[in-house]
Amino acid sequence: MPFPNIDPIAIAIGPIAIRWYALAYLFGVILGAGYGYLLLRNQRLWHRGAPPFKAGEIWDFAFWAMLAIVIGGRVGYVLFYNLPYYLENPAQIINTLDGGMSYHGGMLGLMLAAILFTRSKGGNWLSSLDLLGAVATIGILLGRLANFINAELYGAPTTAPWGVVFPTDPLQLARHPSQLYEAALEGLLLFLVIRVATHVFYALRKPGLVAGIFAIGYALSRIAVEFVRLPDAQLGYLYGGWLTMGQVLSLPILLGGLILVIYAATRRENPLRP
Repeated sequence: MPFPNIDPIAIAIGPIAIRWYALAYLFGVILGAGYGYLLLRNQRLWHRGAPPFKAGEIWDFAFWAMLAIVIGGRVGYVLFYNLPYYLENPAQIINTLDGGMSYHGGMLGLMLAAILFTRSKGGNWLSSLDLLGAVATIGILLGRLANFINAELYGAPTTAPWGVVFPTDPLQLARHPSQLYEAALEGLLLFLVIRVATHVFYALRKPGLVAGIFAIGYALSRIAVEFVRLPDAQLGYLYGGWLTMGQVLSLPILLGGLILVIYAATRRENPLRP
């Protein structure tokens, strides 16, 4: 089917243009912080009734979260996806006008920011990672929808009736809308799974459990979609015509998630709480 006629520029005022991609980052943080505020305010959800920090402090953290996502995402892309180019052209490292953000790098930056912020407040940093796991799916959903609007990161050719002909594809073939697959799996579905875990099974009472569920869900979803998503042109497939950098980077996230789930499920008391 043809690509929907959606302008990647959401708002244009004279020479100033605001893209949907930028708005996805902005509203991902704002909506995530709003949902996080509701979670933090509901103390009965948390281990010993103690969230990692006060609900009102989420707005202070949101500022640092935005910086951490952008810086971590860019550094991750430079290191993992195109390091030789940026070593030859270091001035281009700060040029994000043509894209170039890594979700894995942004995730690492966000985790580091959450740990440092929570420690400064005297809270349990594992619970802060749980908070991130509960809210990060909102930003992922919006980000993947923005990828679709930008007609980037699309998939391999397909004969499926929902295949999309992207205007940026030089071959003009119907392709898997892999951005929408990721939005559905890593965003919407994972949000619903974690919502059930936090509000039905009170998973936030076991620090590390929600973070582990998020990591496992994200990694499995990303690995699965990468089988139909085209790899970055400068990297291609890493092994045997199927392994991608996205899958390689998702494996340690999957392992970390399994470790967190096992740790949280088997510990009666968490020694990390001050």
